[in-house]
This record gives sequence, structure tokens and C-alpha cells, in this order.
Amino acid sequence: MIKVYLVDDTELIRTGCAMVINAQPDLTVVGQAGSGAEALRELAETPADVVLLDIRMPGLDGIEVVRRLVAAPGPTPKIIVLTTFDLDEYALAALTAGAQGFLLKDAPAADLLAAIRSVHEGSSVLAPATARRLFDLLADRVDHGGPDVAAQLTEREREVVILVATGAGNAEIAAQLFVSTSTVKAHIASILRKLDLRDRIHIVIWAYEHRFVRPS
Repeated sequence: MIKVYLVDDTELIRTGCAMVINAQPDLTVVGQAGSGAEALRELAETPADVVLLDIRMPGLDGIEVVRRLVAAPGPTPKIIVLTTFDLDEYALAALTAGAQGFLLKDAPAADLLAAIRSVHEGSSVLAPATARRLFDLLADRVDHGGPDVAAQLTEREREVVILVATGAGNAEIAAQLFVSTSTVKAHIASILRKLDLRDRIHIVIWAYEHRFVRPS
């Protein structure tokens, strides 16, 4: 059972999300908060696998909540930022702070449920329109040397970086490279260690920032 925690200053949004999530056999809402400060207090005592987090809230905004959750001792839940504002700077700030997903509140319920399951399994999720613009933005940054900066990676690890950056999950990567999912996980762990990155979404950001891959 995937345990989900909801953070939004609008009760109606929380209620709607809770109804959709609790109707699933593999998902359950373990708590709700109407502010960032309340969420941090409760999450310190309430284990959660995935946090759905609004960006604009009174007091602590969602991005600061992400930073504090990532910095807190103990296991860090996967975080999906939900917002009505499709702004690139919000998406980049949230992902850089440590979120694994960025979705708009008008996304279909099926997309929200799929996002929760995907980030729980270790993938990252971005609203499609936001992803395209965000990757264009990252690719336009200063060239850091292209693939040469990945000299410490093996050839297979470079292949994994490219597949991760295109949005492939572990099972898809395993199928394309004809290896097991456990081998894919081992490669990703090695990539994170060698490049000093926090998680899978930071592999994506790194790949585009360093022009290791480019938007299609």
C-alpha cells in the first residue's frame, strides 16, 4: 500500500484528491495539511511514501517545504508538486530542491494516480508541456563541455543516462538494454554517486544542462 500525504491550503482540493486516491486498492491517504508548517510537523511523525504538495501557500511555500523535507533526517518521501501555475521557474526550482514530479492541478485523475505510482517506483514525472519548455530552457544554458564531462561514466552508464533523460522507467531501460531491472538500479546508483547527484530527476537535469542530450 502506497501511503500518500496531501498538502494544500484549499480544503476542496485536498478533499477531491483524497477521494480519488482512497478509491484505489493500492493507495491510501495517511494525512492532510493546509500549510507548509503544519505539513512539516506532521510528516515528522507520520510516515508517508509520496507527498502531493501545493507550491503557493501562506507562510512556507511548497519549494521551501521540499527543501526542508529533503534536509530532514530519516527517509525522505517522494514529492510531487501540484500547482495551477504552469511556470518554468517553479518547475525548475521544485525539481532542483528535490521534488520528483511537477503536475498541474487540472491534470486528469488518471494522470495523478499514474504519477503517484511512478514516483513511488523511482521514476520522475513532469507535466508534458512544462517538460518540453523546461528541457529547452536547460539546453539553452551555458555549454559545460558536452559528453566529455561524463568521462568518469562507463559506456553502459552513459546509455542509462540518455534513457533516463528521455523519461524511460527502469523496466523500459532494462528491456532496451537486455539487462535486469536490478542491474539498471545498480547503474543508476553508480551514476548518482559518480556525478554527485541526489536522485533520478537530477540525472535528467544534469543531462540537459551539460548538453549530454538535447530536446527532440
